[in-house]
Amino acid sequence: MRLPRGWRTCISIAALCLCAHGQGTSVKDAPVNETKGVPPRAAPDDYQAHAAAGKVTVAAEFLGHAVPIPDGPMYNTEDYVAVEAAVFGPAGARLKISSDDFSLRIYAKKAKPVPSEPFGAVFKSLKDPEWEDANAPKKDAGASTSINGGGKQSEPPAPVHMPIPLRHAMEQRVEKVALPEGDRALPQAGLIFFPFRGKTEKIHSMELIYAGPAGTATLSLQP
Repeated sequence: MRLPRGWRTCISIAALCLCAHGQGTSVKDAPVNETKGVPPRAAPDDYQAHAAAGKVTVAAEFLGHAVPIPDGPMYNTEDYVAVEAAVFGPAGARLKISSDDFSLRIYAKKAKPVPSEPFGAVFKSLKDPEWEDANAPKKDAGASTSINGGGKQSEPPAPVHMPIPLRHAMEQRVEKVALPEGDRALPQAGLIFFPFRGKTEKIHSMELIYAGPAGTATLSLQP
């Protein structure tokens, strides 16, 4: 039987609404814990240090200027240091997590703790050593000479910049491994970043401080 044109239009609109509703439900019900962070290790003892904060345990490992990507490349940043932090709790426990709950005290206990900064702050100094080594201009390639005061002077080749799509992909990977935030089911783990331009070999003492909804904890880390 051929339906009237008006009915066919109503049925089409209804089908689109049902489809949109189904898509909205699938997005809403998607587990948020799988969207960011790194896989938590088996236990807090698998990290460099751990300490209790109320009913949960905070664990961490100092990564220096390295920004590792699980099953991916190893990036680095000269302006920041990274810490892999994790929060463990009893079965079924949840916790509101924020990178703002962490600070890092470097060198001496009297030094003022430095608060963490958003992962986006790292992008400006983020580098991919493998890409830079593969695309570094050769010493003799692109070199030019100029006459200055009657003599010849060699000029270095122009630096090679990473293409925007590759840099965007690199930044997305770092965003994905950053510490998950918000109300989360435990355990959770991810990277947090602190400004520091010095050589990590010269760090004598270092403490990661957690002060959040679960309580407080201080972890002694090693460079």
